[in-house]
Amino acid sequence: MEQAPKYCFSPENRVAPLGIVALESARELTDKIEAHLLRWAHEAGMDTESFRIQGSCPRFSSGDGKGILSDTVRGYDLYFVVDVGNYSCTYNYFGRENHMSPDDHFQDLKRLIQAASGKAHRINVIMPILYGGRQHRRNYRESLDCAWALQELQTMGVSNVVTFDAHDPNVQNAIPLMGFDNLMPSYQVLKAMFRAFPDLSTERDSFMVVSPDEGALNRNMYYASVLGVDMGMFYKRRDYSQVVDGRNPIVAHEYLGSDVAGKDVFISDDIISSGESMLDIAYNLKARKARRIFTYATYAIFTNGLEAFDKAYKDGVVDGVFGSNLTYRTEELKNRPWFYEVDVSKYIAYFISALNHDISVTSLVDPHAKIEALLARRREEQARSAGHQLSF
Repeated sequence: MEQAPKYCFSPENRVAPLGIVALESARELTDKIEAHLLRWAHEAGMDTESFRIQGSCPRFSSGDGKGILSDTVRGYDLYFVVDVGNYSCTYNYFGRENHMSPDDHFQDLKRLIQAASGKAHRINVIMPILYGGRQHRRNYRESLDCAWALQELQTMGVSNVVTFDAHDPNVQNAIPLMGFDNLMPSYQVLKAMFRAFPDLSTERDSFMVVSPDEGALNRNMYYASVLGVDMGMFYKRRDYSQVVDGRNPIVAHEYLGSDVAGKDVFISDDIISSGESMLDIAYNLKARKARRIFTYATYAIFTNGLEAFDKAYKDGVVDGVFGSNLTYRTEELKNRPWFYEVDVSKYIAYFISALNHDISVTSLVDPHAKIEALLARRREEQARSAGHQLSF
């Protein structure tokens, strides 16, 4: 078990007493985050039972709501945790059960920030899936939802926003004077993949990284660089003569890169929405004689259901799909044999602790050293395993 960071819960370094407000959408994730923080606090000799500030957002039957904080927040370093993608949350609306949309979750976040009434020492927002993040730029006469939402939070006194794998991190240009941290759980992904597939070799002649499109190049270039392997990419050929559902439809995925035949392939993206593009790429790679195909998306939401991936797994096209616990996952998804969950709660706990103690987060944002250590340990384990097999 990893030891607590040496600065954890040192009274002389804390910005202010730590308080965590979990919105209903992020209770499961926050429970895991708090468990890490409490363990570290107890190891540091701190006598506390919880960092939780109780909050709720009840609604009238007309749909109007309000935010309530049941505990004092005066002088606290507050961290609001919200999952705007959790569509399982419901409320009563004119006698009917209404599922909450990202708009509802964001509104509840603002209600609870209002309920703090400016009494907190500092306000931070942990919003793994960024509200409005897919509407991040203007091409026609369009709204700029994400930029406007960030400016709203800044106006309400929020000091820091922490998100994961933003669709376009350049949206932070809308709030140049507010803290904005866009984290990538690269170390956690590789650790989960190596644990799930212990026979996986990342040698250059047996493993490749492939970017699903030009938008995902940076994250896939990072994986290829730290692993020291080749990288290919697909680009989306679109029909620019028409617009369907607000975008130009994809005609085909074209591949650029070295031969994938006989190699295991890793594909990383920020989101699996319908999953059609990811499956198109997987089938394309399989036709090119790729050996095994592993996909990862920080937000595996599967808006069109799981049946297409069930078929791809049964047909041997996709061997594993990795997704984080940063947003809501159905029980059906969790129980699929092809799905592997990447737990990011400890990473967030480290980040909260670092911010609360006003410590540099450089090593957390760039986990290159941890990945190098992980790869070294893995090479040693595989060498020992090979030696053990030869002895027989």
